[in-house]
Amino acid sequence: QVQLVESGGGLVQAGGSLRLSCAASVRTFGAYSMGWYRQAPGKEREFVASMFLAVDSTYYGDSVKGRFTISRDNAGNTVYLRMNSLQPEDTAVYYCTFSRVAPDNNGRMRPDYWGQGTQVTVSS
Repeated sequence: QVQLVESGGGLVQAGGSLRLSCAASVRTFGAYSMGWYRQAPGKEREFVASMFLAVDSTYYGDSVKGRFTISRDNAGNTVYLRMNSLQPEDTAVYYCTFSRVAPDNNGRMRPDYWGQGTQVTVSS
């Protein structure tokens, strides 16, 4: 069982920045992936970003490309999502995900575990 603990959500004005963190309860060596999905009220869940930890390859959804950056710490068990130039349409609950396999060629994961979610609200 892997536990994911998220932090860093909150309220920010349009154009601002936030950084989300997700700590995994296991040391993330090996062919593991971690990433972020989000879901806004009344909308389907959307892929945000992922990282294949074995080679540090990163992937992004089209709506966040160029504004968001996924990274990890040196110990490898915490991933971050730096979100710049936030817009009201970025408002959603953001979920950290963990998978024991690599993402597909488009970065989409098959998560084995989900975090509890953290709310990001961007005001106009």
